[in-house]
Amino acid sequence: MKIVFKDTFVSRLENQIDFIAQNNPINARKFKNELFNLIKEIPFYPRKHRKSIWYDNEDIRDLIFKGYTIVYRINKTTIEIFGFVKYQQSPD
Repeated sequence: MKIVFKDTFVSRLENQIDFIAQNNPINARKFKNELFNLIKEIPFYPRKHRKSIWYDNEDIRDLIFKGYTIVYRINKTTIEIFGFVKYQQSPD
C-alpha cells in the first residue's frame, strides 16, 4: 500500500515541528523521525490503531503519538494521512 500525505496533515505537522525547533531543534528532528517511522508501519498493519473517535467509519483510524492524534483513512491501494491534532481539536 502507498502512503499519501494530505496538505492538511503536512501543514499542521510542519507548524508543530517549527514550534518544537524554536526551543530544541534536536527534539524536533527526533519527533519527526519517530513519527514517520510509525507511519511507515501502517501499511503492514493498517487496522492496528483504534477506530477514529471523530468518524463513524471503520476505515478511518487514529494513531496516537506523544499526545497527538494522526488520523488516516484506509483505502484499497493507499493509506491517506489527513489529520494531525492535539487533545480535542477536530482533525479537519
